[in-house]
Amino acid sequence: MRILIVEDEVHLAEALTQILRKHNYIVDAVNDGSKGLDNALSGIYDLIILDIMLPEMDGITVLKNIRKEGISTPVILLTAKGEISDKVKGLDSGADDYLAKPFATEELLARIRAALRRKGEVLPDNNLKFGDIELNTSALKLCKGDKEIKLILKECQLLELLILRKSSVTPKELVIEKLWGFDSDAEHNNVEVYISFLRKKLASLNSKVCINTVRGVGYILEVQP
Repeated sequence: MRILIVEDEVHLAEALTQILRKHNYIVDAVNDGSKGLDNALSGIYDLIILDIMLPEMDGITVLKNIRKEGISTPVILLTAKGEISDKVKGLDSGADDYLAKPFATEELLARIRAALRRKGEVLPDNNLKFGDIELNTSALKLCKGDKEIKLILKECQLLELLILRKSSVTPKELVIEKLWGFDSDAEHNNVEVYISFLRKKLASLNSKVCINTVRGVGYILEVQP
């Protein structure tokens, strides 16, 4: 899952980035509203954490522009403690949730999980199932029955994306945007390397799940008979 943090308090933004990365989220952070809007409009994020008080463009304006462009990415607003008017204005402008500063890390993580569940992108306990396999995104483990194998972070993020898009072909360009970022120098061969790693690990579990290549388009998960 890729999260965008838009927060002008640099130390807070850095702390949130480290916390979320520790929990295996992919994180980008920017420190003003204009950059936040530019990033959000890319459409590559699964969730946005957006401060209201920002330089260049305030958070409510950023939020309104995101929704005006038809982007439905869940947004959690960070508000000043006790500012009811900010909370009401944010929810009316399309925010999915809000969190008053200061807040506990556990509460932020719970709000993130709840927002993603409402969007239908994760399952409880960070477990994703497809065919005969189960992916634990917190522990970076891939299981089939009583067999399990450890994944590295990029492998886990790639398999998670494929499972979430199980009914659709996933283009290589989308993989690059989700795993490395829309301004990354990563290329198609980077994706192919991790696809190869995953195929070997699925084979080592004797799983019937396979990653099929749709030539010229991308990849799709299928279960062999």
